[in-house]
Amino acid sequence: MVPFAVAGIGLWIVAILVMLPFRDELADNGHGTWFGIAVAGALWGIPGLLTMVVHDRNRRRRRASDSFKTGEPTAS
Repeated sequence: MVPFAVAGIGLWIVAILVMLPFRDELADNGHGTWFGIAVAGALWGIPGLLTMVVHDRNRRRRRASDSFKTGEPTAS
């Protein structure tokens, strides 16, 4: 899931960079919140990414522990 989170954050950052030169025009046309929404999307993606990293680390540790208990070889 980590690659999906990284890709999502990357897409938000691309949206920010695309809208950056047009911030005034967007505001004039009533779409001034779009830039803020993109910034919020990128920022809210960071805690999600960190949560997924911790979850994956814990899952790997549990699988290694389970395979050690059962005597099965671990897959890398």
